Amino acid sequence: MSSPESRATRFDRDTAVERVDDHRFDARIDRGWWIAAGPNGGYVTAILLRALQEAVGDAERLPRSLTVHFTSPPREGAAEVHTATERSGGRLTTASARMTQDGRLLALAVGAFSRPRTADRFQHDRPPEVARFDALPVWERPPALRIEFQDRWELRPCIGAMPRHGAASAETGGWIRPAERQPLDPFLLAAVTDAWPPAVFAMLDEDAPSMAVPTIELTIHFRASADEIAATGDRPLLCRFRTRTAADGFIEEDGEVWNEDGTLLAQCRQLAVLI
Repeated sequence: MSSPESRATRFDRDTAVERVDDHRFDARIDRGWWIAAGPNGGYVTAILLRALQEAVGDAERLPRSLTVHFTSPPREGAAEVHTATERSGGRLTTASARMTQDGRLLALAVGAFSRPRTADRFQHDRPPEVARFDALPVWERPPALRIEFQDRWELRPCIGAMPRHGAASAETGGWIRPAERQPLDPFLLAAVTDAWPPAVFAMLDEDAPSMAVPTIELTIHFRASADEIAATGDRPLLCRFRTRTAADGFIEEDGEVWNEDGTLLAQCRQLAVLI
């Protein structure tokens, strides 16, 4: 595997893993992906997915489902990812991963990796009809919302509302791409599913107290083929996120990510706590 220093983009370098043995990988948590008390969950998920893909050891077995439980905020610096192959069959491999720092559990992941299967295909859901990426302005973040993590992304809103608009419902979204452009792969796609400001922020009034919504659990279903992901290249992605229920201090958020051709690339759902 190439060294982290030789990777082309900051995202690749900051999510790189280094194999130590059959089941252990070294990683580094970079401060540039911080949101509040720790790094963004999608960033952590991308690191875990890299370790799992390496552990599976079969490029044709693409990630199909990944669930991550976040147990403790990582600190900046070195981390370890310990993987295990729970079962590997003729087409499907199920593997797990644990991220730790100094013996402290940070995240627990379970993923399903499979070769393509021959079957009928359909896609009933279509992306919302919105303005083209190049017809929309880049979101200029208000000073109160400045966090280092958002410097890693270029956002062009066109669905629902952005934070602190006093919206009647929690829906948000638009076009997104990395600030440092790079071709799409499953690791970047995983990060995108948690890169947009939370939908519930759209309901906040301009003078409302600050709120945080750390992720407890994130599940991603990868819906595109390897060819469709490769064909997307470094073009922008369209995403939509919605929250329907807040109860006992927890919210869910559902999301979809499409490419410019209207292909559904990923579906995601997370459970987060309101703070």
